[in-house]
Amino acid sequence: MERRTNRREKECDEKHSNSEGSEQDKEYKTSLITLNVGGYLYITQKQTLTKYPDSFLEGIINGKIMCPFDADGHYFIDRDGLLFRHILNFLRNGELLLPEGFRENQLLAQEADFFQLKVLSDAVKSRWEKEQLASRETTFLEITDSHDRSQGLRIFCNAPDFIAKIKSRIVLVSKSRLDGFPEEFSVSSNIIQFKYFIKSENGTRLVLKEDNTFVCTLETLKFEAIMMALKCGFRLLTSLDCTKGSIVHSDALHFIK
Repeated sequence: MERRTNRREKECDEKHSNSEGSEQDKEYKTSLITLNVGGYLYITQKQTLTKYPDSFLEGIINGKIMCPFDADGHYFIDRDGLLFRHILNFLRNGELLLPEGFRENQLLAQEADFFQLKVLSDAVKSRWEKEQLASRETTFLEITDSHDRSQGLRIFCNAPDFIAKIKSRIVLVSKSRLDGFPEEFSVSSNIIQFKYFIKSENGTRLVLKEDNTFVCTLETLKFEAIMMALKCGFRLLTSLDCTKGSIVHSDALHFIK
């Protein structure tokens, strides 16, 4: 009798635990929402979509706003499916995080307005305004000989991040014994000063130093800057001093996108 009773108790316990497990599974599954946004499927949690009360997504999930379904029974939203990735990341992270080089601020601001996410809309518009302001400001980089200011180069560009990229490249090159300037140099926000520039005859790309190592010349640096700019989609607007007859012999380069 005792054995039968124990068996029944075990069976009841197993059924109870199984029922609890199945209920938890159901709750977990119902907390997952699949959205079809412009043909792109996104799967996320209910709590993510309802993070901001009175938003469009919160209204859909809580039944305040009617939304059509696709053939598979997923919510269908006729908006930009690619840009929705950034909307969803904002809901997950609570802040605006965009990939480097993102240029669709205006479109993303429109999407944020549609989904009634004012915090995101304000963040995108603020970012957009800062980029427009920065694009109107010409940034420059001056590379000079600390003993002879006439020996050097100024690079002008309407993109501060590109100037920073050129500067880091020059510093990297200058630290190399095989392909660089003398190691004695100082770097400030917009100026790189070398103790002595390597001077060479026209057309000479490399100069042999006393210790039998090669270093690049100022002309080489100009070629380097031009190639970097072209690869990044900039165009050479003009050299600011063409009196010397050649771009690589000019005192300044001006890039714009």
